[in-house]
Amino acid sequence: MAAGPPPPLEPNLLPTFPEEGFTEKFVRKTRENPLVPLGCLCTVSVLVYGIICFKRGHTRRSQLMMRARVIAQGCTFAALLGGMVATALKSRQ
Repeated sequence: MAAGPPPPLEPNLLPTFPEEGFTEKFVRKTRENPLVPLGCLCTVSVLVYGIICFKRGHTRRSQLMMRARVIAQGCTFAALLGGMVATALKSRQ
């Protein structure tokens, strides 16, 4: 199986945003992939609630929240990967 050389990277095809501040970049990235910030917010909220339950002595609920946090982190990671794949496929066209 002989494969040719990899295609050259062409940075001039990628969009550039020369004078974009943090807020503009955050809003643009959120519009491109809204599931990632939503997943981060969900993960943090489940984590905080789990810590509160742990401090109050609700160990069973705290353990459940930590498991939910892992699931939320996995969903956030999947959304991040999905967004990267979609961006890569869009830039090829």
